[in-house]
Amino acid sequence: MTERQSIAVVTAGLSEDASTTRLARAIARAASGVVARGGEEPEVRVVALREIAHGITDAMLTGTAPAAVQDALDAVLTADGLIAATPTYKASYSGLFKAFFDLFDEGALENLPTVVAATGGSPRHSLVLDTALRPLFSYLKALTLPIGVYAATEDWADASLQARIERAGAALAGMLGAGSEGGGGAASGSGRPERTVVDEFTDVPNFEDLLASVQR
Repeated sequence: MTERQSIAVVTAGLSEDASTTRLARAIARAASGVVARGGEEPEVRVVALREIAHGITDAMLTGTAPAAVQDALDAVLTADGLIAATPTYKASYSGLFKAFFDLFDEGALENLPTVVAATGGSPRHSLVLDTALRPLFSYLKALTLPIGVYAATEDWADASLQARIERAGAALAGMLGAGSEGGGGAASGSGRPERTVVDEFTDVPNFEDLLASVQR
């Protein structure tokens, strides 16, 4: 019996019903539906950054993650696939989105299949996927899928948005091994190298000791 797969959904939407969160959830549903056809439906874990925003700041300032933030980090570190979505601010990702991913060490997401997504008020910002999000996840060594989803305000009234969502979901499902012989199981079906989960908050030095070691 294979272990149930999981998809982490990180959304930087700032309201409970944010379009960014709607977009990320829709991609997750599309991916889950494809995976479920060949086996067990994956677990979807939604990380809403608005709910842990203060904790993210605390983690950046102290080097120690509060429990809720650590749970969010673990949801991503242990996932088989990632959907990362942000609203577009000043032609880039939001500060909250960047602050959360700043908590990961370089290479922490190595080989993690990732779909990037963004929302914005204008189609003119659609290149945010390529100019901001892909470089970030490339630095983290994630396997960023070539298919991402950008949704401008006007796109929500266009049927083509759902088609793009379905395409991105299917691409992620393919990386999770959907449709492979034997039905489901990324480790055996996808052929991608395994990731080593690293806790970046182990062995944090005591700051007072560091200060005391500095000779005046």
